[in-house]
Amino acid sequence: MNPDLAGLIRLQRADSELRRVEADLAQIPRRRTELEAALAAERGRLEVARGSLDGSQKSRRRFEGELQDLESKRSKYKGQLMEVKTNKEYTAMLHEIEGVEREIRAREDQVLGEMESAEGLAAEIKREETAFKLAEQEHGGQERRLNEDEARLRDEARRLSAERDAEASRLPAGLLELFTRVARLRGVAVAEARDGMCQVCHLKLRPQMYVDLKRNEDIVQCPACNRILHYEPPPPVTSPVP
Repeated sequence: MNPDLAGLIRLQRADSELRRVEADLAQIPRRRTELEAALAAERGRLEVARGSLDGSQKSRRRFEGELQDLESKRSKYKGQLMEVKTNKEYTAMLHEIEGVEREIRAREDQVLGEMESAEGLAAEIKREETAFKLAEQEHGGQERRLNEDEARLRDEARRLSAERDAEASRLPAGLLELFTRVARLRGVAVAEARDGMCQVCHLKLRPQMYVDLKRNEDIVQCPACNRILHYEPPPPVTSPVP
């Protein structure tokens, strides 16, 4: 194989691997954001449960305060009942007391309702606290793995960048400029030719061109996409062991 063509192939492999690693690195911030969002969602559910319990407790205290006020009012009315002078006033005061007692029963029901609600919410908080603790542990493990992936990818990127630069430094200036120009336009500068066609743009090559190209002696560009073509012989077929 032409040594310059071999160098171009190695350069393309290093460049393609570097692009892949850089693309994986670019996904790290998104993955980290998703991790934080998942943990924040778990924390949010716990905070909602705690907020609901706090709201229930505030409502209970408000109802209890109103209940005390109503009981004081009932005591006041009962005291006044002993002071009325006429049956009409007595009957009216009884109606007032009955009305207050209805409100007292309603407030007592509301207090009991909030107590029952608080019990359920307390149990829900325990469940959410357990779930959040597990989520924190999972988040910590995934964050460590993500940091490890990031460190590994950065090391790999540095290695591949150095490898690419080393391969580029060995090429003649004109070929390196050709590689750079085609890579800038096409993304991939070197492509394999197989089955009589360019494997990237799928142009069918002229038969004689393909025959010459298979020798890998010259720098040949695809007539359609301008990528530098090379031929990879198929691996030898091994006969089954009798």
